[in-house]
Amino acid sequence: MTTSAAIGGWSLRRRLLGWLFLSTALLGLVALLDTWGEARRTAQSVSDRVLAGSALAIAERVTVDLSGVIEVDIPYSALDMLASAAEDQVFYRVDGPDGFLTGYDALAIVPRSGNADTGFTDARFGETPIRIATLYGQVSTGEGILPFSVTVAESTRARDALARTILIRSALRLTLLAAGAALIVWITVTSALRPLDRLAHRLSARAPDDLSPLRADIPSEVAGPIEAMNSFMQRLDGAVAALRNFTGNAGHQLRTPLATVRAQLALIARSTPDAGQDSIAKADAALVRAERVLAQLLMLARIDAATARHALPETDLAALARNTTADAIPEADRFGHDLGYEGAESLVARIDPILCAELLTNLIDNAIRYAGPKATITVRALATANGPVLEVEDDGPGLPPDALPRLLARQDLRSDTVQGTHGLGLAVVGEIARLFGARLEFAAITGKRGHVIRCHFPAPDAGTTAD
Repeated sequence: MTTSAAIGGWSLRRRLLGWLFLSTALLGLVALLDTWGEARRTAQSVSDRVLAGSALAIAERVTVDLSGVIEVDIPYSALDMLASAAEDQVFYRVDGPDGFLTGYDALAIVPRSGNADTGFTDARFGETPIRIATLYGQVSTGEGILPFSVTVAESTRARDALARTILIRSALRLTLLAAGAALIVWITVTSALRPLDRLAHRLSARAPDDLSPLRADIPSEVAGPIEAMNSFMQRLDGAVAALRNFTGNAGHQLRTPLATVRAQLALIARSTPDAGQDSIAKADAALVRAERVLAQLLMLARIDAATARHALPETDLAALARNTTADAIPEADRFGHDLGYEGAESLVARIDPILCAELLTNLIDNAIRYAGPKATITVRALATANGPVLEVEDDGPGLPPDALPRLLARQDLRSDTVQGTHGLGLAVVGEIARLFGARLEFAAITGKRGHVIRCHFPAPDAGTTAD
């Protein structure tokens, strides 16, 4: 039995993961923007503290000589602490009451703001972006106080590198967080959907004719659809039961009047002059044909019901073929044909024995009626590497090779051509073969007159099921 692997074009798991990644990406973008600002502020705060410490170390070395002039002994260790990276550049200058004393004269001074002793700003020294800190202080001469300022600056490479490092680490943490959340969602959704998976497995394991209500431990969110499905299956079960009853009753009710009419025709034939015998014979033949058509239609209905069977039993195909051939010998003798069986003594196939007997009966009947006068008809059951084969061969004129697929098609049941020649027999053969998963083959006999129809059955170990 074949089962569809997926219904619908989307997956709940994929949707949940998609929305999770999208929302995580948006929130992560906002978080990264905020992290970038915070990283820059943190790096700048660290840089400002180092600049202020360096300026303070220089300010502590500012003194006044005997003549009352400010002098400064630059402690280069104070400048070395600014060079946090090999590519950083460090600048400084010291100014007294009368202006520039030492350092880089082109370096800008940060104007004093309010009561703060130290001011900070971003600027450029040539082409190099820098961070500047200016410390304002005073030195006593004994007779008065002299103001001075110490300005130090460093390039922003170290500060930017620190900010980038913080940003990258935050991005990695957010990525790991998103991956962990996705894993948790995947596990959670899989666990939550497990009852639906069990329900799907139970449905796929059911026989096609099992329309009983579904009873399973399912989430409350899908209880409504399941109840609706149960209601539909209940209505469908009632409709199928009504159809089966109608088919059985119709067959019984139709066969009874047909048999009565045939009996009445037989009585009329005994009391009717010879002139009316021909008409009575035609009427009787029409009734015989009507009975056969009815039997074939009922057989098609039986095949439809048999498709609901979950598995086909192992049956001795050779014994079935021998018995069916023996039952058809009287009819073949009436037409003057030589009918016989040859092949395996025992051959196992997965088939319904009643339907397979009907398949073979139709093939033999077709050969008997249309093989021509005094034909030789041979039925064989053979074991091949690809599985059991049942074939019916006759040395009659046969059918055109392109006619068999059309005659085997069920949609041609109302065709005048089918009804006028081979009836419903070959259509029934095609339906039964499809039920068994078998393949029909029509071939002319090489080197002589006649043709053969072969039915290739799957090997018994293939686990054929009704589909």
